Amino acid sequence: MTTLSEEQSELIDSWLGQWEIVEDLSWPLQDNAVLLVRNHDGEHIVKASLWSHHIAREIRAHRSVLSDVALRTPRLEHADLESKVLVTSYLPGELVLGTAFEWSPETYLQAGVILSQLQVPLGTSAQYFDDVLTRIRTYLDEATALVPTEQIEALRHYVERLRRVPVDIHFTHGDFQPRNWIIDDGLVGVIDFGRAAERSWVSDLVRLRSRQFVGRPELESAFMAGLGRTLNEADDETLKLETVGEGLGTVIWAHKIGDDEFEDHGRGMITRILDSAT
Repeated sequence: MTTLSEEQSELIDSWLGQWEIVEDLSWPLQDNAVLLVRNHDGEHIVKASLWSHHIAREIRAHRSVLSDVALRTPRLEHADLESKVLVTSYLPGELVLGTAFEWSPETYLQAGVILSQLQVPLGTSAQYFDDVLTRIRTYLDEATALVPTEQIEALRHYVERLRRVPVDIHFTHGDFQPRNWIIDDGLVGVIDFGRAAERSWVSDLVRLRSRQFVGRPELESAFMAGLGRTLNEADDETLKLETVGEGLGTVIWAHKIGDDEFEDHGRGMITRILDSAT
């Protein structure tokens, strides 16, 4: 069972009164506690952390964007940024990941529609591309012992050849994929905004393109139809850059926490990137 600090427990007591834990939904190998709880007026989700920045991101996402959109997402009920704890409404349903819905085009059509409304435009940045490129150069140095040398060098040449472009910035979910989609009576909803931030809009495509869309063009077509967007040349260059960053970041982060399967997934992303470049 995930442990809450005394301060966090006292805050939840003050918000919910008498409450009990129904289920611990926390992901393994992560600091965030995610608890399904029940009090006198129903079920809620409690999220808390001792150090992770994801709680602050989620609170800001609710306050700045989610409170203004009528979508199937949890609603913020209580939050304390300093104590890193929040309470939201409980969104009923089952996770799409691992069910037949994960491979249904209808699921992706609905998810695309939701993302089209979540991705609030925030202007165009002339600096964003270079900022991501700078981060990737750091990743390349960090990954030298984790990725074959020839791939590291090939990635260096690959990213430096990409054309620097202005980037359209949007509010993004940051982990938009079936493990964060809920389905209830055929309707898709979205949870977990702990990675929400201002990024390129195409960054929300990267994780889907590295997993569910591989070998399943019908899912990608349905998703893009729901999203109602197509990639222009600048978007395509940005997506290539974001994908390199995701692949390297996955290998580095997974290695640090000892998740061998996820580390291999990152290596697979890198291999596909380089294969597509030849």
